[in-house]
Amino acid sequence: MGLKILLIEDETKIADFVLKGLADAGFVVTHVSDGAQGLQAILQADHDLVVLDLMLPKLNGYDVLRQAREQGIQTPVIILSAKVDLQDRLIGFDVGADDYLPKPFFVEELAARIKAVMHRKTPAQVEEIKVGQLSLDVVSHKVTWFEVTSVLSQREFNLLAFLMRSPGHIYSRQQILKHVWEINFDPETNVVDVCVRRIKRKLERGSHAMPSPIESVRGVGYRLKLEV
Repeated sequence: MGLKILLIEDETKIADFVLKGLADAGFVVTHVSDGAQGLQAILQADHDLVVLDLMLPKLNGYDVLRQAREQGIQTPVIILSAKVDLQDRLIGFDVGADDYLPKPFFVEELAARIKAVMHRKTPAQVEEIKVGQLSLDVVSHKVTWFEVTSVLSQREFNLLAFLMRSPGHIYSRQQILKHVWEINFDPETNVVDVCVRRIKRKLERGSHAMPSPIESVRGVGYRLKLEV
């Protein structure tokens, strides 16, 4: 049986187009037409991937995804939306999207992106990344730094995992954007700095917390300290 896809889309013509195209590509697709139903379907964790519109009745796509991630659901999500501005895409990635495909689109590209996302998700041979006192659970997205344990969002997890795989190496903001967000954003955007600050806050919770192992290199970018 093919991958089980949940499509959350309120426009009938687009839904029919996607249903047929993905079925022809070998996927098994379930369709719901509003955000409230979509969230309930996601929380059942019975699908391999979710294709999510943003402008939905009852509950918008951002809130659907945010609430699902807050409840620990890690099912991959591809946002499919007519909202194409950079800020819209940044918000989508920030709340936990794995990919973002703007409308109008080719269903063949959507099928290809589904396969690409699933390919990135499946190599889960490594269950933990560890550098000194810093450990990152690949399945639960929990990070532990000395006595502090926190749960990271998808993007926070990707960024920290990227730094942890090459401790000591300095990465520019543009390199981080390309490898973590997989999009060439405007180099003037501060999305990397915002994400790093969030990770640092999570690692430094508590009155006896150790300083974060993520180091800012002025004028260059970030690295994970070797002596962690």
